Amino acid sequence: MNRHTDIVIVGTGAAGLFCALKLPQDKQIIIVTKEDAERSDSFLAQGGICVLKDESDYNQYFEDTMRAGHYENRKESVELMIRMSPHIIEELVEFGVEFEHDGQDFLYTREGGHSEPRILFHADVTGKEITSKLLERVRERKNISVMEHCVMLDLWEEEQTCHGVVIEREDGTIDTLTCDYTVLACGGLGGLYQHSTNFRHITGDALAIAMNHNIRLEHLHYIQIHPTTLYSKEPGRRFLISESVRGEGAILLNKNKERFVDELLPRDLLTKEVHKQMKKDDMPFVWLSMEPIPKDEIIGHFPNIYQRCLEEGYDCTKECIPVVPAQHYFMGGIWVDEDSHTSMPHLYAVGETSCNGVHGRNRLASNSLLESLVFSERAADQIADQYKSLKEPVGNFDLSRYEKIEELKENYRNQILNEIERERKAQSHE
Repeated sequence: MNRHTDIVIVGTGAAGLFCALKLPQDKQIIIVTKEDAERSDSFLAQGGICVLKDESDYNQYFEDTMRAGHYENRKESVELMIRMSPHIIEELVEFGVEFEHDGQDFLYTREGGHSEPRILFHADVTGKEITSKLLERVRERKNISVMEHCVMLDLWEEEQTCHGVVIEREDGTIDTLTCDYTVLACGGLGGLYQHSTNFRHITGDALAIAMNHNIRLEHLHYIQIHPTTLYSKEPGRRFLISESVRGEGAILLNKNKERFVDELLPRDLLTKEVHKQMKKDDMPFVWLSMEPIPKDEIIGHFPNIYQRCLEEGYDCTKECIPVVPAQHYFMGGIWVDEDSHTSMPHLYAVGETSCNGVHGRNRLASNSLLESLVFSERAADQIADQYKSLKEPVGNFDLSRYEKIEELKENYRNQILNEIERERKAQSHE
């Protein structure tokens, strides 16, 4: 069965939802997602969202982002993100997002790699607050429909132009959605890793599909490891201990409960130090102490972390907790320009799926939500400005190639992992 609409968005994270809300309301939009709409990594973001507080902080914010990215960032993308940040916060507040306040003013926190407190937050569930409010607004729009439990299997390409997607429904039915414009907002690839803070179903399918259509990709081996996740012997998704905890004063300790590092180093540098200490101690974790943070602040600012630690048998207001690095974020992806357009006509990519160069080799804490929203709005604006209705594809899409679904998905996973390894080896030889 084929269904035609104006615009298809793949993914219900912050990027996909914000893009849908910023597109013209006279366009019919279908959003498809692999799982329940709430099961995107955007919902898991704890720390917060960066913002340029005033012009006096611009140069330092720019430098912090560039330094964290090892100066491999695209400067024009970094500038766009920072300059657009106050506007994005205004938009979020209009959509109903609530940030912590100190009286009438916003309350800011600081995280690793930042020279100043410039991060807005909502307790320790900022991603959930932002993404859930965006999802509420999406569900209020009559021109937007959300199709859950639909897996994107392929793009519909005709004459080197994207005409939509091929999907697998929950009952195993294979359908096509044709459209004028397609936006990929599929998230990262943490599900490919044994230890990751990501949902297990986020497996980088869009990257393999793009590769098969000769769509330009960039820096697939730029994988960020978060230095502090709650240690557990049990398999599965790792629980993040937010950067904000260290920003508010928590310290890292070795097996003898001695401090061994500057906790506010950028993530990649801190991860190296943690791994080095684990090897030196012959331990599978290091200790994190929240003792420098007042108990009331821990419970008030980090209620989710406090509760999860209790569930694991640790009272973080009284004792150290074991933490270990785990895969967290993907800085590479489908190459896009400053308007989130890919190398294929009528195809856009936003959020963690895309690579617009903001993060360089390593992402600065709490730039992810901001970057996703800035560049998803730019995609929506360009689609609106340059809208051109495509005729429905004339060819008949051969769906028989998708009969062996699990084999296809496994091929996608292996394809991405092999490409990541190939890039790593190539770089090591340079």
